Amino acid sequence: MKARAGTSDEDAAGVWDDGLIARRVTEGLTAEQAPLEPRAPGPQTVTPLAYDGPLRSRLDALRELVGLSRTRLDNRTLAEAGRVLDEASARRRLSGQHTVVAIAGATGSGKSQLFNALAGVPISETGVRRPTTAAPIACSWSDGAVGLIERLGIPPRLRRRPLQNPDSEQQLRGLILVDLPDHDSAAVQHREQVDRILKLVDAVIWVVDPEKYADAMLHERYLRPMAGHAEVMFIVLNQIDRLPGEATDLVLDDLRRLLDEDGIALGEYGEPGATVLALSALTGDGVADLRESLGQFVAERGAAARRIAADVDAAADGLRPVYANRRRPGLSEEAREEFAARLADAVGATAAGEAAERAWLRNANRACGTPWLRLWRWYHDRREPPTGRLPLRAQPDEEATARQRVEHAVRTVADRASAGLPAPWAQAVREAAVRGAHGLPEALDELAARAGLPPGRPPRPGWWPVAVLAQACMTLLQIVGGLWLAGQIVGVMAPNLGVPVLLMLCGIVGGPLIEWGCRMAARGPARRYGQEAERRLREAAGACGRARVLDPLAAELLRYREVREQYARVTGVGVGASR
Repeated sequence: MKARAGTSDEDAAGVWDDGLIARRVTEGLTAEQAPLEPRAPGPQTVTPLAYDGPLRSRLDALRELVGLSRTRLDNRTLAEAGRVLDEASARRRLSGQHTVVAIAGATGSGKSQLFNALAGVPISETGVRRPTTAAPIACSWSDGAVGLIERLGIPPRLRRRPLQNPDSEQQLRGLILVDLPDHDSAAVQHREQVDRILKLVDAVIWVVDPEKYADAMLHERYLRPMAGHAEVMFIVLNQIDRLPGEATDLVLDDLRRLLDEDGIALGEYGEPGATVLALSALTGDGVADLRESLGQFVAERGAAARRIAADVDAAADGLRPVYANRRRPGLSEEAREEFAARLADAVGATAAGEAAERAWLRNANRACGTPWLRLWRWYHDRREPPTGRLPLRAQPDEEATARQRVEHAVRTVADRASAGLPAPWAQAVREAAVRGAHGLPEALDELAARAGLPPGRPPRPGWWPVAVLAQACMTLLQIVGGLWLAGQIVGVMAPNLGVPVLLMLCGIVGGPLIEWGCRMAARGPARRYGQEAERRLREAAGACGRARVLDPLAAELLRYREVREQYARVTGVGVGASR
């Protein structure tokens, strides 16, 4: 059965079209050797790829991590993680019974020869013209691979089937082999094709030759960045037929040394890592070993999951600078108390307490003082306003100083909260502090007015009425003694200076003594009253600062702790081990 290339009916039916390239490279072949094979008619069941529990957990954590970070990190930082999630989701919906392996190499490395040798028939063009491979070509050893090949963007005219060989088909069943353009091609679109498809395949066969195996472009642009994908990489030294004697072993040893410097683990003794082989696609020497290794690799059906896991590792490693830190985030209790103390100083809590103490003492003096002293103070208060009360509004210079103290307190607590955090989260913490500081000085002014001295007189203790009564008695003694003396002077009463003078002296001396005693007794309650006023203002200032600054900082730090926990899950380690 033969179909026209590029028709929509062909795409829908999934027919393997021959195309111009296939007709050109297979001229002269018999019908039994033709590399084209139509798919079996009728719908085919494709088993989707299944990820194991740890990988699913890591992908879920990466998705949660990206969601929590979108408001804190720019899209460029999260782009690779988003791409990995998209590709993991797309790959999971496609066949889990197939393994997509790309053959990549430099110009003249012989990758197309190797592609044809594995397929058992000339499919990809080879020759001295460079570059030979202008577009990726796919070859599938079994049906049900249409979705995977379409994901690579390979059109139907460039899709092939290998030579019909039961042994080869059974050995490589489930393999989708893709021949890529040269990664060092002079054509930019060729390099772009290589970079695009390398992100989508499950595994890569890197083909190097004895001349270019140490090429800096290959190691710096591809092998070194993909060091974490060693488990899904084959490093093939081709064209060993050109090496004399033991030169092959020497080149292989040097290649392994370069791979080790690139950070690529080598699985030479059964441990996970890249497979390194030497062969000649031209003579066929070593191709059977590659086919056998490739067959075992495909039969495991684990390459796709390992590739996704390696992509997650690479994305996590790229995100490390924006999530990992060297200390546990948070604000210590000492930093919180210091912030509250700075705000209390800014609103003058200490001065307010001292003013409250003075007000209490002044009220005690007025209540327990002698009537003559109280009369003089009343006259003095009539002429001048009372002092010692907490002012409702500070002077302009005091307001400026208080605002500077508040700003300094906010900067200090923000710096402590953001210390050691990665740059984006430290910036987010500082911005949260700045937002909370807007209007904070004005709010503290209002608190100072409301939480300062209460209106009216300070409360009086129970002993004040007794002191006032005693002071009244002393005044009454003075009056009685004075009237008695006056009566003796005018002759109304019999002369007797001792008693009235004694009464007057008792009143005159007793009044100040009572006032002094009351003042001494009032110091303790006045001090407690002032401390209570200071405590009330400090608590109000601390609550205001906590609501406007500390709570937003705590919320930001909590968000960072959440993303750090998710990042620890992405990296596959416990939360306690994340730093």
